[in-house]
Amino acid sequence: MLAFLGRRLLSSAVVLLGATFIVYMLLSIALDPLEELYASSAPNREQLIESRIDQLNLDTPAAIRYLMWLQGAAGCLIGQCDLGTSWVTGQSVTAMLGSAFPATATLVSVAIVVAIALGVTVGIASALRQYTGFDYGVTFMSFVLYSLPSFWVAVLLKLWGAIGFNDFLADPVISPQAVAGISLIGGLVWQAIVGGAARRRAVTFLVAAGATAAMLTFISATGWLLDPSLGPVAIGVVGVAIAFGVTALSAGLRNRRALHSALTVVALGLALYYPLQFAFQPAYASGLLMVGLAVVAAGSGLLVGWLFGGPDRGQSMRGAAITAVLVGALIAVDRLMQVWQLYSSSSRVGGRPIATIGSQTPGLSGDYWIETMDTFTHLVLPTIALILISFASYTRYSRASLLEVMNQDYIRTARAKGLPERVVTVRHAFRNALIPLATIVPLDIANLFGGAIITERIFAWSGMGTMFITGLDRDDANPIMGYFVVVGMMLVVANIIVDLVYAALDPRIRVNA
Repeated sequence: MLAFLGRRLLSSAVVLLGATFIVYMLLSIALDPLEELYASSAPNREQLIESRIDQLNLDTPAAIRYLMWLQGAAGCLIGQCDLGTSWVTGQSVTAMLGSAFPATATLVSVAIVVAIALGVTVGIASALRQYTGFDYGVTFMSFVLYSLPSFWVAVLLKLWGAIGFNDFLADPVISPQAVAGISLIGGLVWQAIVGGAARRRAVTFLVAAGATAAMLTFISATGWLLDPSLGPVAIGVVGVAIAFGVTALSAGLRNRRALHSALTVVALGLALYYPLQFAFQPAYASGLLMVGLAVVAAGSGLLVGWLFGGPDRGQSMRGAAITAVLVGALIAVDRLMQVWQLYSSSSRVGGRPIATIGSQTPGLSGDYWIETMDTFTHLVLPTIALILISFASYTRYSRASLLEVMNQDYIRTARAKGLPERVVTVRHAFRNALIPLATIVPLDIANLFGGAIITERIFAWSGMGTMFITGLDRDDANPIMGYFVVVGMMLVVANIIVDLVYAALDPRIRVNA
């Protein structure tokens, strides 16, 4: 393992070194920091030009300037990082990255996690429903989303997802025509997902359409959008559904021990609903507390699954842990919803909570929950814009990969042995279908950072994309090099992680080979 990491780090360092040299040389040719001075009519123009040449060492060959820059960048290996300074602002690049990277990292990390989870799930469901209406619909939507330019999607999201929704919140009444239309669409989608015989599809359509109509009518009649909440009843209903869903995927509903483990942690979460409200008080709430509670929830699920035991104790532990974390997340979301009305009616927000620009509301003050809500409202639209960049590719790759695996000989052998279709799909096919997907993840990270440049520009986020664009506009090379180094390092780390994932997914692959 150590030898493998050493080889990969060494080869990656050589590649990164060559790439930074090429980019630096291209920037030295493309950027001209003296352009504005050449067009200046100032009487001391010549002195200004000479001063800037001395400031930026422009009388030194570009290759020598690169070596000087590389000397400072190499200090990052020993904790003395020096990526130069911006000659426009006089601020060090490391300080600029320190303020810009967290914003972009939050945006990209949330987008890529959601895109992978959603894209892989929809792709696998499409493969299992091959040549059905659902499959054709997913294929059509994937190609449509893949062809849409990110800047156009971002503008539409600002127009309809922010401005339109904020206008709707002024009087959140859903008309009967809208209820009927949305219910019809919901019924059609669910009957396509569930599939089966005509009678089963008809029943699914009626149940889904009725449930959607009832939910929309309740939301409209009670003004739920103005003061939303889940409460123990809704959390219990959704938690039971999660328990059945997780058990069905991980162990099968015939495994009663696993199902009882998942249902037990749902009951445990409901029992702790009111005690947790005291832990969620603003005086105690923090990000560290949320992480700690998530760890405790996972540990409780593992313990409950272990206590129920059974011939395959690991299935019960895994299903109970996942269910516990999801139920805990529902309780945390319910607590966050409690500040929605307070946040929306604040003077800084003014009844228009979905933000169109920036990463935070200027001048807004509040506790942990208010700050979290503010982060969410600013994050939702740019995250959706970035998700749509990757969702289509993940859907298509996962569908094609699973279809290829399902036609392999060992899948037919597993079916011939009488294994349930769930076991064949989840335990045998799904794992191998993930191997090709691991290849596109590093490239997708690069694409997301590229998309983040445009998205940050449209939504006025002060992230790395803004730093990159500003550096290009002002002929400032050092911030651009800082951006390139960070993205390059992330790609290096991502490629190494992918190799380790390969070994975890396929036992035939050895990282120490």
